[in-house]
Amino acid sequence: MSLRINDVVPNFTAETDQGQITFHDWIGDSWAILFSHPKDFTPVCTTEFGAVAQLAAEWEKRGTKVIGVSVDSAEDHKKWKTDIEKVGGAAAGFPIIADEGLAVSKAFDMLPAEAYLPDGRTPADSATVRSVFIIGPDKQLKLSMTYPMTVGRNFAEVLRALDALQTSAKGVATPANWEFGQDVIIPPSVSDEDAKAKFGTFDAVLPYLRKTKMPA
Repeated sequence: MSLRINDVVPNFTAETDQGQITFHDWIGDSWAILFSHPKDFTPVCTTEFGAVAQLAAEWEKRGTKVIGVSVDSAEDHKKWKTDIEKVGGAAAGFPIIADEGLAVSKAFDMLPAEAYLPDGRTPADSATVRSVFIIGPDKQLKLSMTYPMTVGRNFAEVLRALDALQTSAKGVATPANWEFGQDVIIPPSVSDEDAKAKFGTFDAVLPYLRKTKMPA
């Protein structure tokens, strides 16, 4: 079954380059981002892991843990981090799950149940393992994005989406191209009277589109 928004994400125990984790326990009361890769020592993925490493202070500021998953061994992950840190110019302090048996990739619906890794495999054999999952402290999936092999992920957009999710958790919505600090949308389910009581003044652009200042 597909993993959908607001589903509780799979719990699992797995080895990482930093030791064994149980996923829900590892998340704890934090937000979490799981970003997956089809193989270690691949060019696009190396730049992506480097980008994640560069944003360490931003993830921490938002109370968010990040964790990678790649269908290679924990020992390979440790070696790969040397390249990641060289490319990114920052320490890769996050763990990377060793998903050699594909259990995590299958649990998150990135690969079909019958998938396996053939001898002498290439990244093409697990190409669909190119996703980002943003998970709330309630262990529910809040957002997912999947990319093809040839398109590097934009982690500035992942960060923006995380800001929007954490802001919308306060009972608002965000408009197109929203950036942190900009006005937000009052949901149609909130009456004008309740909106005034909760948010103060607001701008009624349309009867169903009301904007107000971003909540503190």
